[in-house]
Amino acid sequence: MSAVIIVLIILVVLVFIALIKTIQVIPQASAAIVERFGRYTRTLNAGLNIVVPFIDSIRNRIDLREQVVPFPPQPVITQDNLVVNIDTVIYYQVTDARAATYEVASYIQAIEQLTVTTLRNIIGGMDLERTLTSREEINAALRGVLDEATGKWGIRVNRVELKAIEPPTSIQDSMEKQMRAERDKRAAILTAEGTRQSAILTAEGEKQSAILRAEGEAKAAALKAEGEAQAVRTVFEAIHAGDPDQKLLSYQYLQMLPKIAEGDANKLWIVPSEIGDALKGLSGALGNMGPGAPSSPAKDVPSARREEPRVD
Repeated sequence: MSAVIIVLIILVVLVFIALIKTIQVIPQASAAIVERFGRYTRTLNAGLNIVVPFIDSIRNRIDLREQVVPFPPQPVITQDNLVVNIDTVIYYQVTDARAATYEVASYIQAIEQLTVTTLRNIIGGMDLERTLTSREEINAALRGVLDEATGKWGIRVNRVELKAIEPPTSIQDSMEKQMRAERDKRAAILTAEGTRQSAILTAEGEKQSAILRAEGEAKAAALKAEGEAQAVRTVFEAIHAGDPDQKLLSYQYLQMLPKIAEGDANKLWIVPSEIGDALKGLSGALGNMGPGAPSSPAKDVPSARREEPRVD
């Protein structure tokens, strides 16, 4: 009786194991390779799948999602014989699980080695300056070669990126000095341009100030001249309206003589010829105003120049 129970337990366990091996659940975005007696039979897709237990076996489970694989820095020689270290990142996706399993032993290692050799071929035809400034060109060329080579492996390379390009230390020092000199040059140019603009603006301001000052002085001079002309016209009209005689004019003329002689710069004083006529008029006026003076007008003072009689 106990032997029967043991046999039944063994049968239940075998049935349970057979059920486990029969039902295969494949997660989403995954695939499984099924082999029967070591030979490829079919590919299991996502979901519930039934296989023959103890006959069919799962060879490999493959993730069909896009994968990101960084590769370590690789030394590459440029066209001008400089060694640079380049880090790369590959974005790939398995499109055919069967080809990825049977066409290549390790597609990760194959992609890495293919990336290194292709990168050396591309960088070998470029100098350092072009290598540092042509990342997009290098990425496109590398992706084209990888995508073409990995197609038969059931791999699609979606993107290739260069993480870093590190030139030698001596070259980095030279590049830093060059960039520093270039920045100093741009700073000097900007400073000179600013000084130039400042000088131009200052000159323009002085020019406008001088123009405005000259216009103001011209207007002031015109207004002053107009005022003086108006004053002269007023005085002239007042004099003519008062009908002055020679005596008043002679007296006013003598009052203006001290003002003419004022000033430290007047070293030479020229007596005008009209002063004689003024003195004549003034002496006549004083003679008429004295006590006991006749009411008749004063006689004219004889001229200093007398005409001699002509001898025949």
